[in-house]
Amino acid sequence: MSHAEKLIRITRALRRDVRDLRFSAPVSHVYNPLNYARRAHHQYIRRYGDGRRKILLLGMNPGPFGMAQTGVPFGEVSWVRDWMKIQAPIEKPAIEHPKRPISGFNCPRSEVSGQRLWGTIAEHFVSPPRFFANHFVINYCPLIFMEPTGRNVTPDKLPHEEKSLLFDACDRSLQRFVGVLEPEWVLGVGAFARQRAENALAESDVQIGQILHPSPANPRANRDWAGVVRSQIKEMGLCPQC
Repeated sequence: MSHAEKLIRITRALRRDVRDLRFSAPVSHVYNPLNYARRAHHQYIRRYGDGRRKILLLGMNPGPFGMAQTGVPFGEVSWVRDWMKIQAPIEKPAIEHPKRPISGFNCPRSEVSGQRLWGTIAEHFVSPPRFFANHFVINYCPLIFMEPTGRNVTPDKLPHEEKSLLFDACDRSLQRFVGVLEPEWVLGVGAFARQRAENALAESDVQIGQILHPSPANPRANRDWAGVVRSQIKEMGLCPQC
């Protein structure tokens, strides 16, 4: 079995593991792109995840205008469609939030985090094959949580018992991904992802680092995210020419 097919099996197991979890107020809606955007997600894995990788970038969870729409981590529509050449039919969540509709590759809004991440990657590596030869990008948690207003709820803000069950499933999935990809490094995109990687991979030999999260909610990211990340990666010895 290819590496890509093994990864798809892992995502299917994660989808099953979180399927019956329930979340309390203020969460009113939960989307799982591994369900309704699975065709695009599988396309991403088959095209770019087949083989070992030196560096695994780990995000927190899907954004409402990124992976929630395209099935690809940090999946800003134009970068997924035009740079990665991924496009597939996107279905609908079982219960759709009226303020957060899923339009798939027709989504008119752009995800800033995805623009920054994939734009910076494309500027440095130029083509997807050059980047994905040694890198892969996943999210720790596959779910996106919303309040009745449409406001995003990040996984770290969930009640303890709900987090515990969710994180157990996500930890297992991350461990399995690392077992298949055998990276030398796991880089958390933000502190949350780094902390979860440290917890899940405590018994692994993989090295764990962190880069600045590109979210516009992070004031530091709004000043010079690409420049900060280049410096962080250089300090870890992962890109001496950066």
